[in-house]
Amino acid sequence: MELKSGNLEYVSNDNITSLVPVDTFEYQRKATNKLEKILKRLLDIIVSFFGILALIPLTLFIYIANFICKDNGPVFYTQERIGKNGKIFKMYKYRSMVVGADEKLEKYLAENEEARKEYKEYKKLKNDPRVTKVGKFIRKTSLDEFPQFVNVLKGDMSLVGPRPYLEKEKEDMNGYYKYIVSCKPGLTGLWQTSGRSDVNFNDRIDLDMLYYNNHSFKTDIKILFKTAEQIVKREGAV
Repeated sequence: MELKSGNLEYVSNDNITSLVPVDTFEYQRKATNKLEKILKRLLDIIVSFFGILALIPLTLFIYIANFICKDNGPVFYTQERIGKNGKIFKMYKYRSMVVGADEKLEKYLAENEEARKEYKEYKKLKNDPRVTKVGKFIRKTSLDEFPQFVNVLKGDMSLVGPRPYLEKEKEDMNGYYKYIVSCKPGLTGLWQTSGRSDVNFNDRIDLDMLYYNNHSFKTDIKILFKTAEQIVKREGAV
């Protein structure tokens, strides 16, 4: 319960009731937000540093696996995504699809009505024919996302936040766009911990708005632990 009178604000929180100056209350809230931003960035730097160290053996493993499967395409894949405040950045991934996947998608959707409906609803395909043999494994284990630790260290992304959208998806985000992109995009988020591939595009937007309205450092920590649990169980990924 909140009542304002002059420069005073009546704040009732559970069993604690206090009368505090509005200016003081706002200062404390802003100080807390600033501290949480510092802690969030510090966590991003520490975790991404160790994540990048893991890229060395992982890259070698994926290169050898691709060679055995006679896939001579590049190990890495870059794609332009929407970052904080609408800034476009290049997001890094291990390539999990065949070379020229975007062009093949257009042809595949044009020839398959059911796939067209599925892609319209989810913006992806559960049984995507473009995914390579190695790609299926690294997607199931979420290893394909590891290069994004570079994006996190650079500051393009954070460990937790809304997953970065494609430019072509901006129109489908409607009036929610400006709110969602006010948060730095994340390596993981509520979408991943709520079903990921089983969540359609509209529900994904709802989850991102839920994060926008309730995000905090404590929430981020909970999402990180939930993500780790799902990776171990291999839930939600395709």
